[in-house]
Amino acid sequence: MQIVTFASIEIGSYEVGMKILELSRKYGMREIDYIRHGLELGKDAYNQKEIGNEMLEELCEVLEDFTRIMKEYQVDDYRVCATSAIRETRNCLLILDKIRVRTGLEVEVLSNSEQRFLGYKSIASNEESFQKIIQKGTAIVDVGGGSIQISLFDKDALVSTQNLRLGTMRIRERLAEVERQTTHYDEIIEEMINNELKSYKRLYLKDREIKNMILVGDYLNHLTARRGKAKSTSFTREEYMKLYKEILSGSHQEMVERLGGISDNPSLVMPALIIYRKLIEETGAETIWVPGLSLSDGLAYDYAEQKKILQPSHNFENDIIEAAKNIAKRYESNKTHLLGAEYLALTIFDKMKRIHGMGKRERLLLQIAVWLHDCGKYISMNRTAACSYEIVMSTEIIGLSHREREIIANAIRFDTEELISFEEFSMGSSLDRDDYLLIAKISAILRVANSMDRSHKQKFKNVKVTLKERELLVVVDTVEDITLEQGLFSHKADFFESIFSIKPVIRQKRQV
Repeated sequence: MQIVTFASIEIGSYEVGMKILELSRKYGMREIDYIRHGLELGKDAYNQKEIGNEMLEELCEVLEDFTRIMKEYQVDDYRVCATSAIRETRNCLLILDKIRVRTGLEVEVLSNSEQRFLGYKSIASNEESFQKIIQKGTAIVDVGGGSIQISLFDKDALVSTQNLRLGTMRIRERLAEVERQTTHYDEIIEEMINNELKSYKRLYLKDREIKNMILVGDYLNHLTARRGKAKSTSFTREEYMKLYKEILSGSHQEMVERLGGISDNPSLVMPALIIYRKLIEETGAETIWVPGLSLSDGLAYDYAEQKKILQPSHNFENDIIEAAKNIAKRYESNKTHLLGAEYLALTIFDKMKRIHGMGKRERLLLQIAVWLHDCGKYISMNRTAACSYEIVMSTEIIGLSHREREIIANAIRFDTEELISFEEFSMGSSLDRDDYLLIAKISAILRVANSMDRSHKQKFKNVKVTLKERELLVVVDTVEDITLEQGLFSHKADFFESIFSIKPVIRQKRQV
């Protein structure tokens, strides 16, 4: 039986942690050790937008210690990830270079959507509990140092996910002066977060019924452990409220004592507990589950999934697609048209695998591009492509990196706009030549699929796609007049041929 020893290193806003785990098909994930070092990188990052030399030096020393520990455990592989405290700094590249030179570690800076997706995967690693809970309306509330993420599930599907810049450390730094001037710090925090949470409820909760809430956050994990609870535990709504009142009553020092001395900084604990309480009240959740997992667990689970050590029962890719479908719904796109375009686009993609050289992930990006290409009509009928581009670039899609989102946005942009040269394109984008070629390929397929239903009347009952030599033959079965589609198809086919050297041809097979 193969057992892989894996190290997950997380560089967070207020601490750096390394988790050593054993991964195997038989036993799944087993934690061996968890080393944590308090380091408030977010204090520099959120206030000054850069990490000072003294703090950077300490970070490098901690990571050097981690490399020595990895050797002692004979770690087979590792992954080092940084979150918002590094991501939001002006000197991000310099920080990463110094870490690489000093420690030999290559640090991956996660976008917020990547970070939250991995955190969500860590929760899903507890498969039996997770699958049972998300069958009913469920909110996952992930409170970090820089922001909070609220993801809604219903009937095993991800409905929406939103990020609010209300992290524990960000709140503390914003209210640093106010904290010294008041004896009711909890009320000030509540006043600060109330407006954003009310707006969130109005826009995303509406009449949605939330039965369960999954709470994620370091201080809450400690809290349950110190109060004699198991690492993974659940509360009723009433039990959480009672616990909340017990912890927050009295002075800061008394709070530390109630928490078993886990934190010398209750000003980080308090915002998290208040956010959880407010969301429990706003949603009316009855059951609260604390899985006791972190981003480090998500990194290990993701690695085990990629290496085929673990086979998840939950379809994470489907969550990304469902999120895209819900965005399309929010902007009132024509679902029937999108379903037809999706079928055509994916059929063309599958028939041309040996020609285009794209893989499974690129197929997913094409699918999302199809679902989002019409969103811009909600804003402007005359500038649909440009508005769709802005919507995609401004909307977080959990599970996609910023790079992937930019690829999708540009593929949609060039669905109707002329594809510019790479030299011109690169002047306003950080994407490379390979990304540019991927945009061109996705856009070419999107153009053809979209042109087949230009009238949005779904004239084609059956469509058969066949690749013959240098032609992509699209046979449609219909008695409808398809003059419009044939006329527009010809123009789109020219662009498709220029990209793939394959000419799409549409033929009508009339029903008798």
